[in-house]
Amino acid sequence: MKAHKRNEGTPFNPDIIKGIRVNKSAVERRASSLGKRRSVKKEWQAAWLLKALSCIDLTTLAGDDTEGNVVRLCSKAKQPVRKDLLKAMGMENVNLTTGAVCVYHNFIPTAQKVLEGTSIPIAVVSTGFPAGQITLEQKINEIKASVTAGATEIDIVISRSLVLTGNWKGLYDEVALFRNACGEAHLKTILATGELATLTNVAKASFVCMMAGADFIKTSTGKESVNATLPVSLTMVRAIRDYHEQTGFKVGFKPAGGIRNAKQALEWLILMKEELGNDWLSPTLFRFGASGLLTDIERQLEHFVTGRYSATYRHPMA
Repeated sequence: MKAHKRNEGTPFNPDIIKGIRVNKSAVERRASSLGKRRSVKKEWQAAWLLKALSCIDLTTLAGDDTEGNVVRLCSKAKQPVRKDLLKAMGMENVNLTTGAVCVYHNFIPTAQKVLEGTSIPIAVVSTGFPAGQITLEQKINEIKASVTAGATEIDIVISRSLVLTGNWKGLYDEVALFRNACGEAHLKTILATGELATLTNVAKASFVCMMAGADFIKTSTGKESVNATLPVSLTMVRAIRDYHEQTGFKVGFKPAGGIRNAKQALEWLILMKEELGNDWLSPTLFRFGASGLLTDIERQLEHFVTGRYSATYRHPMA
């Protein structure tokens, strides 16, 4: 796929934001149809699942993370599918890796050591993840520290209060500062959609973050009570489509939290293909924020090759 030009952002335009409205019932009807009209089976399903693997941000963001957890995570990112399964599918010569690994700041050196010699990006959560309840100065310092330490992608959380009070210019200014602090590192803005109250707020927040220069917009931290859903994702990808039509810039999308099985992964891939097109079926523009998802995809691929399902506990990320 030809590389796309990085989103440079645009000047803040309040008139565009005022004009955004979302028909919730229409969005829910469309979202409910995804995965029902298309049936992906056999070798086609295996191919789509391999694509899904390449788009996973393999993630560990637990309070009890250790260096050993991160080493295991990064090792799995380098070899997400057993070699014998890849050989059986004729994919042994494909350099299949996950899209990135996502960790806390203090595990950057560990990830760098394990991933040395690969092109797998290191994504780091920042700006007071997951709640974002620290000062703006602290948030910017966190970003700069992670970029200096070697992070190539920064997943920031927005201040939800700016959305809930309709302070769209404040949100724009905040995200623009974060984008500037990232430098060459890509900025992924987490909206925490489960805390934004309405789909219209989700659409407006998505557009404001893209105006401010976000490289990706992301649904959730994975810590909210409601994380990635298809209606929220549809709302966000349509905002991406509108922004691309207006500016020519392609912005990526990352659903995170709650996507745990292969069937769900196929639904999100269908969403991206039908709403945004084949260009977005690539880790440069689409990521799953997940870890458990990889285990189920592995099990489905093993069933495709052998006709048998393996026990979940036999897989390294289980």
